[in-house]
Amino acid sequence: MQLVSLEIPALLEEIKVLSKLAGEKIMEIYGTDFDVEHKDDKTPLTEADMAAHNTIVAGLAKLTPNLPILSEESSKIPYSERSQWQTYWLVDPLDGTREFIKRNGEFTVNIALIDNQRPVLGVVYVPVTGVCYFAANGEGAFKQQPGQAPETIQTRVCPKDRLIVAGSRSHAGDTLKKFIEALNVEVELVSIGSSLKTCLVAEGKADIYPRFGPTSEWDTGAAQCVVEQAGGHLTDTENLSPLPYNTKESLLNPHFLVFGDGNVDWAKYL
Repeated sequence: MQLVSLEIPALLEEIKVLSKLAGEKIMEIYGTDFDVEHKDDKTPLTEADMAAHNTIVAGLAKLTPNLPILSEESSKIPYSERSQWQTYWLVDPLDGTREFIKRNGEFTVNIALIDNQRPVLGVVYVPVTGVCYFAANGEGAFKQQPGQAPETIQTRVCPKDRLIVAGSRSHAGDTLKKFIEALNVEVELVSIGSSLKTCLVAEGKADIYPRFGPTSEWDTGAAQCVVEQAGGHLTDTENLSPLPYNTKESLLNPHFLVFGDGNVDWAKYL
């Protein structure tokens, strides 16, 4: 199936509904005494991850039966097969499992459509609050509160004297501290879990989110579409080039920056 044959605006509405459905499955488990397993890479896995995964995969298979699906919970598809994909779904059914386990509400459902190695549609749904961030190429970026009409979001121009930096609640480190020191201005650090950090930049509530720890492609795909359509950027730290998808055997991302104002020379602070 080629991208041109997909009705992107209509598809976006369907993906919003599907992400909410997955969020409801997560919330059914959130309040229970759930079990936590650990995968081979020591990352945690809960019943909620799998419930959301199964809901999303079944929904996508009905919506677009000819498109392949790459989900965090079914990621062992060899690159020899993946490399043949032009258009596919990239899913993190529960981004922020550690935050889910801590019960702090800072976790999301991420669904992205990737075409030619770039995210062209993205939905980031927050199960605890019902807030949904969504975007598609050429359609803009939006934030929708439960029961309200979507509002357009956009990144902000950096103020000269004070920056808001989004940081990981579970993965902060010395490299982030050094980066903040190099900025040499007053900095407010907002610590929050999951892809919500990128969404904060997209809606102009943070100026930059530097990520110097490990992430995978499903962690960034949906939110990258949102921040790019809001006027921002999600780039590597080497050339400040937009992160590409499905270009190699490993699904790990390089270190990256998410920023709203492209007129700032962020590279000089690295």
